[in-house]
Amino acid sequence: MLQTKGAYARAGVDIEAALKAKELIKHRAISTFRPEVLADIGFFASLFELKGYKEPVLVASVDGVGTKLKIASLLGKYDTVGIDLVHHCVNDILTCGAEPLFFLDYIAMDKLVPEQVENIAAGIVIACKDAGCALVGGETAEMPRIYARGEYDLVGFIVGIVEKKNIINGSTISKGDVILALPSSGLHTNGYSLVRKIFHIDKRPSSLKTFYPELGRTLGEELLEPHRCYSRLLKPVLPLVKGLAHITGGGLKDNLPRILPPGLAAQVHKGSWHISPIFHLIEEKGNVAEDEMYRVFNMGVGMAIVCSPQNVADFPTILTEAKVIGEVVETKGKERVMIN
Repeated sequence: MLQTKGAYARAGVDIEAALKAKELIKHRAISTFRPEVLADIGFFASLFELKGYKEPVLVASVDGVGTKLKIASLLGKYDTVGIDLVHHCVNDILTCGAEPLFFLDYIAMDKLVPEQVENIAAGIVIACKDAGCALVGGETAEMPRIYARGEYDLVGFIVGIVEKKNIINGSTISKGDVILALPSSGLHTNGYSLVRKIFHIDKRPSSLKTFYPELGRTLGEELLEPHRCYSRLLKPVLPLVKGLAHITGGGLKDNLPRILPPGLAAQVHKGSWHISPIFHLIEEKGNVAEDEMYRVFNMGVGMAIVCSPQNVADFPTILTEAKVIGEVVETKGKERVMIN
């Protein structure tokens, strides 16, 4: 039987493209290494040595960027979603008081384009450096006919560490504690399926080029604003914190209850923080009910902080952006978050 080369490539998988993509990522990833990293990129597994902890507790999380990837694809801009991926994961483990140690990514697409993968990785590297987190490995997969032409997915895995005695889990939160907010940089990574429908983005990609005076930029530029990271900002005040809620999908309504002990609820006061113009624009253009806005979007709050009343005065001196937005009260009925 006559054998021919390139059968795998004709089936839709280009090994050479995969090797090129991995080589492009490797050089960027090495620049994020911490002293604890013991294995080079390319080995079958990653090695990370724990040092300097008495009772170390590992904290892990995994997440993606969601349909914000659609916006990035339509605009041909891929670095910001890499930043989104890392920042989302770092914020999630931060809610336990954890310091990020290392990160791994998973990039899958219908057809590998090394330069596109490199752009995504460039964003991941920028964010890892910012958070002091080592990019120790990952997986790049070419999966024809699993993903539609031009489509891809992006997933991140993070591991952090915290001393057992310093774990933040909300268990000490009590009635009368104060809720503060740190502002988001926009939608972060949630609510994009609704936004795409409201602005007819899938049918009219040109709508992303529309300039809105209230935003001061185009819709596309606003929607690709990277997810903000709060790790370095909050690190100095973590000893004062009783609970942290990363406001992602579900908004304040669904995320605040995740850190509240049974019998307690959050009373949040409207008008106590700045709501970015993008949220008003979405509500108006989509005729979205206010209650749903607060359940789908972060509404300008990226991270909610719960602390004792006596510690509130210490926050504005360190976190100039921190705003008091409410307090912890006793539960009345089934509702755990009241916004009025």
